[in-house]
Amino acid sequence: MDKPLHGRPDEIVGRCFKPVPSNGVCTRLGDKWTVQVLWRLSVAHGKRLRFSALKSEIDGITQRMLTLALRNLERDGLVARHYFPEVPPRVEYELTEMGAGILSALEGLNFWIQDNLPRIEESRRAYDDAGQ
Repeated sequence: MDKPLHGRPDEIVGRCFKPVPSNGVCTRLGDKWTVQVLWRLSVAHGKRLRFSALKSEIDGITQRMLTLALRNLERDGLVARHYFPEVPPRVEYELTEMGAGILSALEGLNFWIQDNLPRIEESRRAYDDAGQ
């Protein structure tokens, strides 16, 4: 198994990033809402949230998009759905162990974005100003 790509750029040369073949996971994590749903569930008091609480805590998400995000996360095993046959019925969502495990990878990406966002924005401005 290859070593993780950590360290200075000159230490990384010679090792190769080998992406996992396309399987939809990166696409799922790259959509507009998935990471926000994972984050809200990760900071939930008691670690479970009802659908309505999730919807109210994620600014701008529609009922349909939240439903799709939750179904996809449940299908991938990152979120568990708990149904309570009450009147009215109650449904709660929580991260699974695997769902909680992805948070450290997302945290690393988030730190990288924070560290590099000014440079990315400058590159975008330069590219746009050059009329590309």
